[in-house]
Amino acid sequence: MILKNSNKIFLVNLAIVLFIFLFDRLCKVYVIYLDNKYFGSEIFSSKFLNISLIWNEGIAFGLLSFNEKIFYNILTFIIFIIILIIIFMVLKSYGLKKYSLLMILGGALGNVYDRVFYRAVPDFIDFHIGNFHWFIFNVADIFITTGIFFLILLEFIVNNEEKKL
Repeated sequence: MILKNSNKIFLVNLAIVLFIFLFDRLCKVYVIYLDNKYFGSEIFSSKFLNISLIWNEGIAFGLLSFNEKIFYNILTFIIFIIILIIIFMVLKSYGLKKYSLLMILGGALGNVYDRVFYRAVPDFIDFHIGNFHWFIFNVADIFITTGIFFLILLEFIVNNEEKKL
């Protein structure tokens, strides 16, 4: 009975990660297709949102972009190590913390896939107000950021409850 439940839990966790990974891949492939179709021009433009493809060779929001191949490879290796740590943390966690880590894992796998196969991550969501543009990001980044937000929120809740005791 315990083994049967653990298999179900594993399959649900795997389904969450696969859904995030595949949803991210579909969005990126579609935007790359549209970018090729319209020869790199803006795909969508509105008062607050633009969809325009850029290739990010760094990490979050273009930070740590390197021209040197060795630094790029070291950074990709470090990301693989972080993914392994996240997998270990998922196995040891439960509840909302586990689902937050699963969101981070799904997004991280989506971005690392691009780093390996494209040597850059396609970012395309550009929120802006007037001439102020936020960093351009993708669907995987949304899941990573949301997972991190929930982890931080959970830490505040847990620490607040511990102080009450």
